[in-house]
Amino acid sequence: MTVEDRAVILELRDVSLSYHARKSSFDKGTHRVLDSVSLRLYEGETLGIIGKNGTGKSTILRIMAGILAPQRGTVQRRAGTSAALLSLGLGFKPNLSGRANAVLSAMLQGVSKKTAISYLDEIKAFSELGDSFDEPVKTYSSGMRARLGFTTALMTHVDILLIDEVLSVGDAHFKAKAQQAIKERITGDQTVVFVSHSGPQIREMCDRSIWLNDGVIAEEGDTPRVLKAYNDYVKQLSSETVLVG
Repeated sequence: MTVEDRAVILELRDVSLSYHARKSSFDKGTHRVLDSVSLRLYEGETLGIIGKNGTGKSTILRIMAGILAPQRGTVQRRAGTSAALLSLGLGFKPNLSGRANAVLSAMLQGVSKKTAISYLDEIKAFSELGDSFDEPVKTYSSGMRARLGFTTALMTHVDILLIDEVLSVGDAHFKAKAQQAIKERITGDQTVVFVSHSGPQIREMCDRSIWLNDGVIAEEGDTPRVLKAYNDYVKQLSSETVLVG
């Protein structure tokens, strides 16, 4: 069965989003983050999204999660489908402990308080936070927040896991463990959208990928082909920079 033979779990149609730069900015006026982006996410697939900074990668994840609404276009997510966005510290209440935030995050992802509490021992163990699990999140490093967010979403079994560069943060041991956990989900029925600057991570984990460039999809399809197009673009930019310099 090809990816396209699976059921569509989420679809973006002609999605656009812009914001107005502040008057104090050198880049005044309207900045279009996404420009008429359309894509389908299929049940059980891992879709990679790659691109340079500021091209709309994080924005598209927030739209998929329902955190942002597009100014134009539509977002359709299958009824009853849960989604969690793993982004550094997103949604955490800084004055509450890691334990309390884990319970709240799990409940926001659709489980009961009793069920959320039942996950706590697993979350503490996998995240490797130790005694810090009961300390305020405001005392955490970015890597600790990433581990807490990743583990909470992993243990609560959401339908769509939206991962924003989380695997690029933390020590090598946890990165390897987190990547292995996602691989195990991929072999099951987990649907994943994975944003990363790392071509090797995208290549290893994603059958299908999208290259976002200046708010539009520059390339979409098999991961090796998309990565080649992106890498060729990066090399061209680098050579032009050298020539100008």
